[in-house]
Amino acid sequence: MDMGKLPGKADIISTVEFNHTGELLATGDKGGRVVIFQREQESKNQVHRRGEYNVYSTFQSHEPEFDYLKSLEIEEKINKIRWLPQQNAAYFLLSTNDKTVKLWKVSERDKRPEGYNLKDEEGRLRDPATITTLRVPVLRPMDLMVEATPRRVFSNAHTYHINSISVNSDYETYMSADDLRINLWNFEITNQSFNIVDIKPANMEELTEVITAAEFHPHHCNTFVYSSSKGTIRLCDMRASALCDRHTKFFEEPEDPSNRSFFSEIISSISDVKFSHSGRYIMTRDYLTVKVWDLNMENRPIETYQVHDYLRSKLCSLYENDCIFDKFECVWNGSDSVIMTGSYNNFFRMFDRNTKRDVTLEASRENSKPRAILKPRKVCVGGKRRKDEISVDSLDFSKKILHTAWHPSENIIAVAATNNLYIFQDKVN
Repeated sequence: MDMGKLPGKADIISTVEFNHTGELLATGDKGGRVVIFQREQESKNQVHRRGEYNVYSTFQSHEPEFDYLKSLEIEEKINKIRWLPQQNAAYFLLSTNDKTVKLWKVSERDKRPEGYNLKDEEGRLRDPATITTLRVPVLRPMDLMVEATPRRVFSNAHTYHINSISVNSDYETYMSADDLRINLWNFEITNQSFNIVDIKPANMEELTEVITAAEFHPHHCNTFVYSSSKGTIRLCDMRASALCDRHTKFFEEPEDPSNRSFFSEIISSISDVKFSHSGRYIMTRDYLTVKVWDLNMENRPIETYQVHDYLRSKLCSLYENDCIFDKFECVWNGSDSVIMTGSYNNFFRMFDRNTKRDVTLEASRENSKPRAILKPRKVCVGGKRRKDEISVDSLDFSKKILHTAWHPSENIIAVAATNNLYIFQDKVN
């Protein structure tokens, strides 16, 4: 399925996230909008129709702002969206730009009250002299309306750009992380947060690394991880001390000296970190690889997957066109057996942890026809090129898949290719 629009910078998708049941899928874009898609219910006569996602609600979450004290423009671009588990008929989600996190309530209305005493049907106040009888208001059915309302605005807590938000498993708190600090918030309290990590040196000239991503453990509300631009991951326990400046575990792979180059430091920076659903593993994405770490083993990852190793020889030109700083995300499937991450040329990669098989797929207009089957793609380096292969020199680096999401229980994936959202699913029937 292809949500194609005429490309504009504001339409570029910047985050994709399924809710906890997978019935809803939210995207955020550079223009500060959130679009929520809802999965169609299965109908008796069209069994295979189940799984189509249609637009459910669209709203403007963030507006461009200007910080007069620092003369800085604050972009409206949505950096991350995180759903809260559903407690009642309404849905709640957090969205953030560089500075401000908002809690949105998305609810449905299909009835409206009629027959007020003091107002007429248009809502204007009636002249008290004309009110001679008492009416009993009634609820009349109306066309379904989906309303998004901001319930909380959490602002003024970050000096640097927010790169991550993560809802805690206690569902009472969440954290927001920027380059140097991680703050813990209570959903009910908007005017203060609790600083749990601060890596800002007394002298900023001594700054050697920044925080790149952070996430809470899926089951233990006291545990979280954060990754750094130096390719390290720290596991912290909030029970140990109020300020988690001393980590509980420190995950780092010693560098292979034979691979050392001018770009080593840049490409080892971690762009995403994700706990497995089981909570046993952490997955990290750096520029060329995805690594899986066992929480019980800190000195090296238990699995390393090459995403696009053929780019190793191209790092010079990728540095010159700034692509080397692209931040790719990575996701687990519902059973933690397959991982997915994006690449260039609208390619995305899947790695099966059990069979060790991997595949490269392409999100493109040609593949977006209903029930089209995705064909594996191959990239060749040097030498003779087979007819179905694409040469590394003809890859389009402006087409990149940075954001993907996997349905929590089914084989349905959402892939954001610039300003198009593709939804692919397993063959049915």
